[in-house]
Amino acid sequence: MSAAISARTLEKVYGEGATAVRAVKGVSLDVAAGEILVLMGPSGSGKTTLLSMLSGILSPTSGTVRVLDTDITNLDRRALAEFRRPNFGFVFQGFNLFGALTARENVEIALDLKGVKGRAARDQADRLLDLAKIRHGAKRKPADLSGGEKQRVSIARALAGKPALVMADEPTASLDWENGEAAVRLLRDMAKAEGTTVLIVTHDQRVADLADRVLQLHDGMIDG
Repeated sequence: MSAAISARTLEKVYGEGATAVRAVKGVSLDVAAGEILVLMGPSGSGKTTLLSMLSGILSPTSGTVRVLDTDITNLDRRALAEFRRPNFGFVFQGFNLFGALTARENVEIALDLKGVKGRAARDQADRLLDLAKIRHGAKRKPADLSGGEKQRVSIARALAGKPALVMADEPTASLDWENGEAAVRLLRDMAKAEGTTVLIVTHDQRVADLADRVLQLHDGMIDG
């Protein structure tokens, strides 16, 4: 399989001089197309910082990131946003759903940003909600959904428009054991069906058990 993401000697330093903190220290890794990769490590190990650099949300202090054969470290802010919009989906710890919108509308707005509008957006949203087993909640707003249901909507939204990559930051942290495992299993199954590459950062072992590959991150470095 070809590499969907290829990172070389990534460094991220916060601050300067004696107070500088090296959050990520010379990390190199490849993520194969279609792979479910989990980055594990304790709080403060640099997981979220690394995920943010790999997805172009955060610029590295040094090193390079190639995504789908594009060196995103050389893109300006506008070009990076335009590249990220069709190619990435995101799943967040706190769901990040729009409270004033229904579940269907939360998925539709992601499709709209990717150029899918009107009836086509509604049809795709309903298909994704079906796959996520949350079609019954299509007309409900987030306040009327359980935590597990919110994360199902979040996963459906992340896969809207068939992005090549989905990045998930602690997707089980706000869920109990049963709902957390179910959410990650759903993300894995939907991603495999869509041919999507998934990178998850977590400290949750139940997530690691569902991955194709697991890497351990400690003190800003990958073990081994």
